[in-house]
Amino acid sequence: MTPYLDGWMRTGTRFARAYSATPSCVPARASLLTGLSQEHHGRIGYEDGVPWDYEVTLPSVLSAAGYQTQAVGKMHVFPERETVGFDDVELHDGYLHFVRNRYSDLTEADDYLPWLRERLGYEADDFEHGVHCNSVVARPWDKPESTHPTNWVTQRSIDFLRERDRERPFFLFASYHRPHPPYDPPAWAFEQYVHQEMPDPPVGDWTDLWAEHADSMSPTAAVAEYDPRVLQRARAGYYGHMSHIDQQLNRLFHELTATGAGSDTIICFVSDHGELMGDHHLFQKSLPYEGSARVPFIISGPDVPAGVVNDDVVELRDVMPTLLEAAGVGIPDDVDGRSVLSLVSDDDERVETWREYLHGEHTKFGQSIHYLTDGRHKYIWFSGSGREQLFDIASDPDELHDLAPHRDHATVLATWRNRLVAALANRPEEFVRDGALVAGRQVDDVLPFLRKRIASRTPS
Repeated sequence: MTPYLDGWMRTGTRFARAYSATPSCVPARASLLTGLSQEHHGRIGYEDGVPWDYEVTLPSVLSAAGYQTQAVGKMHVFPERETVGFDDVELHDGYLHFVRNRYSDLTEADDYLPWLRERLGYEADDFEHGVHCNSVVARPWDKPESTHPTNWVTQRSIDFLRERDRERPFFLFASYHRPHPPYDPPAWAFEQYVHQEMPDPPVGDWTDLWAEHADSMSPTAAVAEYDPRVLQRARAGYYGHMSHIDQQLNRLFHELTATGAGSDTIICFVSDHGELMGDHHLFQKSLPYEGSARVPFIISGPDVPAGVVNDDVVELRDVMPTLLEAAGVGIPDDVDGRSVLSLVSDDDERVETWREYLHGEHTKFGQSIHYLTDGRHKYIWFSGSGREQLFDIASDPDELHDLAPHRDHATVLATWRNRLVAALANRPEEFVRDGALVAGRQVDDVLPFLRKRIASRTPS
């Protein structure tokens, strides 16, 4: 239940077919902040410790145009204090094992923890309740609600709006860590869902695909069939986080109005990925199914009409050119994304040239999993086994029925396969040979050109 977000959404444009091409934190944020596809920013899976050395980013372009740029919350870059072009960053990436193993004093890589300790008067930690950052275990937040990371992002964002240079335009990146696990919303948010009747998660006729990876005894499994009580609590925590963020967004929207910026500010609401939450017995993210790869994408502000774009596929790479066009700032030539404002304009020619389909991918379970979608069909190819899936997501939005094995869909399947062959033809992994997809190739979480670029800039 997100009444404030729902109300605000009706003042702008919602893109019903928005996707994260690489649906996990690090690669998705690379697309968001650079406007590049995964083939060009180089991150095709999740890997910590890979330097962010992009010279052109959304905040860097806006800063050069005279904007005051501020980030609050989750960045998930490396090194952790890399600003990626922002004038200032107040950082909280949540619980990251990679970071905790690197720092004996976490305050070196986190701005929320010093604030939390000052508020509570002792060496507090947001991991005191012991809930893992990628598990289905859920419980209410164990401290005053005002100290929750979601409240902190909102409060520090409000402080920026009050203290900013009023003579300059601004770009604020309010980056909430939740509803990512741990599922620890305030008690009121958790309790309004934990006893509520919920529909069962969708389970397709193809779940044998992941059976070998199932581990229902682990609370951090990517594939599992959990006790219904465990799943109920996990979903209550996930939804509770959303309701909590909804109320905190209302605070932020109110502050925009109170500080006089409400009438001439562009607001864009997106997410880096979703959580599968038991769909097809799957959990976490990275996979190309709707629960993981499909994301919210909403924009409002001056000259943005109210409405819904139902058919055209948009992606996180489109955020950068969209906000630059809305701000009247030039879009760099090498950006792969496109401004979605063309989809809400009256220029039919611009709309007709929108992308025909989107190519996404992510490494998972030792292979590269690629997907293509035009918002009506979704084609998936697994580089390890060569298995294919085809879904008619227009009539089967829960992806219950895999059409790939059925002969009457062979022509459609071949069309999508040929499109992927074209998309992968020049990839360094050599997924294509003699015009056909090749299974069993070695894969990595970043493209070789990114590793080569990093090596060339690293002193020996």
